[in-house]
Amino acid sequence: MTAHTKPITQFLEHHYRHFNAAALLDAAQAYRRHLDLGGQMMVTLAGAMSTAEIGLSLAEMIRQDKVHAISCTGANLEEDVFNLVAHDHYRRIPHYRELSAADEQDLLDQHLNRVTDTCIPEEEAMRRIERAILQRWRAADESGERFFPHQFLYQLLTSGALAGEYQIDPGDSWMIAAAEHDLPIFVPGWEDSTLGNIFASHVIQGSIRNPHTVRSGIEAMTELADWYLRTSAEKSIGFFQIGGGIAGDFPICVVPMLEQDLKRTGTPLWGYFCQISDSTTSFGSYSGAVPNEKITWGKLAADTPKFIIESDATIVAPLVFAYVLGW
Repeated sequence: MTAHTKPITQFLEHHYRHFNAAALLDAAQAYRRHLDLGGQMMVTLAGAMSTAEIGLSLAEMIRQDKVHAISCTGANLEEDVFNLVAHDHYRRIPHYRELSAADEQDLLDQHLNRVTDTCIPEEEAMRRIERAILQRWRAADESGERFFPHQFLYQLLTSGALAGEYQIDPGDSWMIAAAEHDLPIFVPGWEDSTLGNIFASHVIQGSIRNPHTVRSGIEAMTELADWYLRTSAEKSIGFFQIGGGIAGDFPICVVPMLEQDLKRTGTPLWGYFCQISDSTTSFGSYSGAVPNEKITWGKLAADTPKFIIESDATIVAPLVFAYVLGW
């Protein structure tokens, strides 16, 4: 792709000169440098980025080897798949700020679960995936096998069982791209998701006997520790954080755990850090903590390239990804 066919890159380099715009461009350029020097990148997804259809750019980042691992909430894991099979049934509510309590009740009565301006249809999305994934949960339960949440979804996607029901281009699903590349995914607190709640309901009902059929967050941390040690022994790993909360705090803590708790002295620190967040700096907030605070926790070094972009991730992340992709 020539310079003349990189409209987003050219636009950012010409217009994004100050404040959060400059921080965006600086972070995107440093992301590219990190990869050019042979580094790898973990991306963390909080909020409702999958319902915001981040797959439109993230899927290509995965396919082009610009993302090497993901930490995400259970909601982001499943909502990409919900959108994949139920996109035509979603309802956008552009006037969501004007909704009354009665309006919200009306949406509930229609089995439409609102996420800001977008409603996820319960039957077409959640129940459709429940029926498909339940078969795999039960089969694993009966055979004594255990898998992580993303592995069950990988099995479902790669089996082709849903292929006839796709309502978007599968190239725009980041979970399909991740499954095709067997991308390492770490999902802390999976219980705090729709499928996590559904799994718990089947354990309570007794249709699934072993609650550990889906592997836990502690096991996810041990897998992450193994991946980090193997990968960082050869390549610097960067950390690109979208939002805050557990999706970011869980994986970034693997470094001080290895160094301080397991006494693996000399564990490489994260080699790049960027956070996109609309959480302003405040008292005791992880999401609002400035990057330098992480130095005191043994997560980042004083000279680690660090960036914070205080803006809406649905605006910022696709632009950063487009720049990294050379669009």
